[in-house]
Amino acid sequence: MEETEIKQALYLVMGGRVKDPRNIEFQDPESIHVAGVYSDYEAAEDAWRGNAQRTVDDAEMKYVIVHLHKLLEPGT
Repeated sequence: MEETEIKQALYLVMGGRVKDPRNIEFQDPESIHVAGVYSDYEAAEDAWRGNAQRTVDDAEMKYVIVHLHKLLEPGT
């Protein structure tokens, strides 16, 4: 009998001022706003959407969702 383990998914929502709106290279990485870490994608997307809409008039502000679980265990 094969044992299956459910892996925890973690999503980081962060944003800040970018050098070029077409990319995600941040101007000042030390001032990145961390909106939070979420255990499901829907909650992360809600946080991302709220922050992105709040800053929609500023083309140099960008928020992203980072799949932390893929960084912590890249082979899975």
